[in-house]
Amino acid sequence: MAPKSFSFPGIFPALLASSLALLLLPTPIIAVHDYHDALRKSILFFEGQRSGKLPPDQRVKWRRDSALRDGSTAGVDLTGGYYDAGDNVKFGFPMAFTTTLLAWSIIDFGRNMGPELKNAVKAVKWSTDYLLKATAKPGVVYVQVGDAYSDHSCWERPEDMDTLRTVYKIDNAHPGSDVAGETAAALAAASIVFRSRDPAYSRLLLNRAVRVFNFADKHRGAYSSSLHAAVCPFYCDVNGYQDELLWAAAWLHKASRKRAYREYIVKNEVVLRAGDTINEFGWDNKHAGINVLISKEVLMGRADYFESFKQNADSFICSILPGITHPQVQYSPGGLIFKAGGSNMQHVTSLSFLLLAYSNYLSHANKAVPCGERSASPALLKQLAKRQVNYILGDNPLGMSYMVGYGSRFPQRIHHRGSSLPSVAAHPARIGCKAGSRYYLSPSPNPNLLLGAVVGGPNVSDAFPDSRPYFQESEPTTYINAPLVGLLAFFSAHP
Repeated sequence: MAPKSFSFPGIFPALLASSLALLLLPTPIIAVHDYHDALRKSILFFEGQRSGKLPPDQRVKWRRDSALRDGSTAGVDLTGGYYDAGDNVKFGFPMAFTTTLLAWSIIDFGRNMGPELKNAVKAVKWSTDYLLKATAKPGVVYVQVGDAYSDHSCWERPEDMDTLRTVYKIDNAHPGSDVAGETAAALAAASIVFRSRDPAYSRLLLNRAVRVFNFADKHRGAYSSSLHAAVCPFYCDVNGYQDELLWAAAWLHKASRKRAYREYIVKNEVVLRAGDTINEFGWDNKHAGINVLISKEVLMGRADYFESFKQNADSFICSILPGITHPQVQYSPGGLIFKAGGSNMQHVTSLSFLLLAYSNYLSHANKAVPCGERSASPALLKQLAKRQVNYILGDNPLGMSYMVGYGSRFPQRIHHRGSSLPSVAAHPARIGCKAGSRYYLSPSPNPNLLLGAVVGGPNVSDAFPDSRPYFQESEPTTYINAPLVGLLAFFSAHP
């Protein structure tokens, strides 16, 4: 089930000192983390989320083929892609964001992935193959497969799925610049991943990104207006589509190096509100990501015309340092970044990814972030990001890992249909829509381990109910894991 859905049934020395104190909170400390093991599992998770015909090298063996007729009601092939979370709907908006962040993880940290790099690249391609199908028709983007209300009223395995597989699209008359912009960003970012690995595929991705961006920019509007009944409240674009247009342009500029995108960014910076909500980053809001991504060029000394984006990125960093009182960012007593709303780990992993990426850009430029009378060094930003990763892996007041299968204690009853129901191998007979309810309500651990799944996580008090009905805490999502892949890659090489 998507996390936003309804459930089924100036820094002063003292403040900087408090930042460091928060990093060193007296939580249960596990001496050494096996970041490479966590990296391997965080990528393996995506194989458990696959939709469509599974390949011969599928490693999550309790899954089987599913949704093999997706798109048929609209006369198109929309098989493949990922289920976003613990449900069986394919939501294009978070799937595209997941793809962008997986690609960014590889672009910045692929060199640290070792033998897992090939699996990370496969995880990107499983999604881009689907996004290419969804954008095959000019002037149309297929943005969702599955009626969320129908899906969320059932608790059944994807292999048994008999809920409505309604196909939803945006087009010239029904725009969706948000989801189209994110899809263009994903295709452009992925084109960089495949540039040397598969040049022909890379060119296909980049050309499609250009076309989808032009469509998004020319036919402006929010998909949550065009398709409100289908996408809200699940993945409703609350933040507006403007940030996705800038985000897509930034990735197209990085992928193509074409001057037109640089000019688009400079021209539209104010119009598309680049300076808004600078400490937000996730499937809905790209502002902090835009500023960090573009700032790399400023720090490399190549793009003074983007200086304001670096100022925004610096302000973002200062706003999330522990010890600063900020209305939109707080820390739990155990030191976890916490933002209001469900599925908090999505904020933890995406903001930590930006901290780490920006710290690397700063390091290469031998710079620090000015925050009032003090400055935040690249080393401090890395330490902050590592503290968040370690919390996820078990350095927290409960002494438990929030990644399934990592460590000796981890969530056992995650809000995930396929994981909580008997596998097809164990129970070949079909389990119907309502027949799954007893598994949903069961106090027993899930029979199938979804290795690498990171759940929504504890509340602001560091408490965690290991229970399926508490979906905001117990549900994993693809966009929690995608930025974590990059973080774990770096710390596996720099423990």
